[in-house]
Amino acid sequence: MIAKNKIKVLIVDDSAIVRQTMADILSSDPQIEVMGTASDPFVAAKKIQDEVPDVITLDVEMPRMDGLTFLKKIMSQHPIPVVMCSSLTESGSETAMKAMEFGAVEIINKPRIGTKQFLEEARVTICDAVKAAASARLRRISAIEHKIQPKLTADAVLPKPTSKAMIQTTEKIVVVGASTGGTEALKVFLEDFPADSPGIVIVQHMPEHFTAAFAKRLDGICRISIKEAAENDTVIRGRALIAPGNKHTLLKRSGARYYVEVKDGPLVSRHRPSVDVLFRSAARYAGKNALGVIMTGMGDDGARGMEEMKEAGAYTIAQDEASCIVFGMPQEAIKRGCVDKIMPLDRIAKEVIRLCDGR
Repeated sequence: MIAKNKIKVLIVDDSAIVRQTMADILSSDPQIEVMGTASDPFVAAKKIQDEVPDVITLDVEMPRMDGLTFLKKIMSQHPIPVVMCSSLTESGSETAMKAMEFGAVEIINKPRIGTKQFLEEARVTICDAVKAAASARLRRISAIEHKIQPKLTADAVLPKPTSKAMIQTTEKIVVVGASTGGTEALKVFLEDFPADSPGIVIVQHMPEHFTAAFAKRLDGICRISIKEAAENDTVIRGRALIAPGNKHTLLKRSGARYYVEVKDGPLVSRHRPSVDVLFRSAARYAGKNALGVIMTGMGDDGARGMEEMKEAGAYTIAQDEASCIVFGMPQEAIKRGCVDKIMPLDRIAKEVIRLCDGR
């Protein structure tokens, strides 16, 4: 019997080891209960007939029916929030992108046998992905009371600015943070930019190896150039840099040149890359030359960093609740009183362009 108010999860994976590991990880969270496991989609379908889960975790490659086919069937017949599990190899990352297009709420790495630190980080990531998926179905985060685990702030990667923001220049830099629902939100946002747009740096919470495929996909449909950020990449007009999965990305400045630093470090606000780290670096090195945008996502990553950007003189925008898949991250920034404007997704890019052009 599933306890009242717990998130019911069905685990679908052809590996018995993965099923057991996932079950152990999810069961360790008091807000989650595993209602069952299935070795393939046919077994899963029978279980769903008896009891509908709140969230399904689904492997990509399985016998009898692959995960993408099953995902499409779920979304067309009885939509249930799905978290896709993939090892995310070079070819698999393209498959993971298709999963997002077909309606998966989140993509996570399969848990691997390894150090205690890795398993702990995997546990937090997996549990948070399931909670985000459950909230996305309801389109409100209040449905599941989310108690944030003790976590590090951006202090662990970059000290807080102690001096006033630098003198304003004519060149504006745009920094963006997103999480759950962000892959499609960023597509809408970036498609609206003309080829000569201001330089953009983005943190989207994604697993390692996934961001390269995501950037490549966007580069093929947008007028601006989009690439996965690499160490020392210059932030230039007409290009967006996306922080690589499992690496923090910071904005830096040398003279008139803005560039990015890509580095290892601890989880910040339970994430790597962290929006708080990017936003703090923008506050420190760009100040009033920066414009910050916080989009759909679970939790509070980015709220502190946006507050620091606001204190440094930057202009700040939050996506509104109606257009968010999960309103957590924008809501936390709004609660801090550090957001200049709250806007629907389809208007944010136009406002960014207007502000950067000084109109």
